[in-house]
Amino acid sequence: MGVFLGTHENRFDAKGRISVPAGFRTVLKALQTEGDALVILRPSHTLPCVEAWPSAVFAHLTQPLDRLDMFSDEHDDLAAALYADAYPIDPDREGRIILPDFLREHAGLTDSATAAFMGVGRTFQIWEPKAAEQRRAEARLRSRRISLPTSQSGGGAQ
Repeated sequence: MGVFLGTHENRFDAKGRISVPAGFRTVLKALQTEGDALVILRPSHTLPCVEAWPSAVFAHLTQPLDRLDMFSDEHDDLAAALYADAYPIDPDREGRIILPDFLREHAGLTDSATAAFMGVGRTFQIWEPKAAEQRRAEARLRSRRISLPTSQSGGGAQ
């Protein structure tokens, strides 16, 4: 499965459209199932950015809902958090999308001429460029304190 790599800054055009980076579109198309939107956009729960999910990855994210009682408050809350602010988007022929106003506001992009597309593996995020730069710097610092467990199967590097 392809992953989203790198950070790419693109400009909004006069109509408010912005191009999804070509490499990101390639990954999205490889993961797309016929009939599904190319990407699902939603506000991040914890960060001032827009999350961009391939439809299949978003479907996997929502599977735990099936384990909750469909008439419970927990199900209703999680369903509202995941679905109510999620927008399926298909870029135009040139790879451009229009971010809904509320998503631009959430990411601080209402007055920005550009946006940063930041690859984070199975998804990507859309940021105000200075905020993206700050996020990457903070993540690099904090990641130095993270230690991953070694592989128990013997297949990983030791």
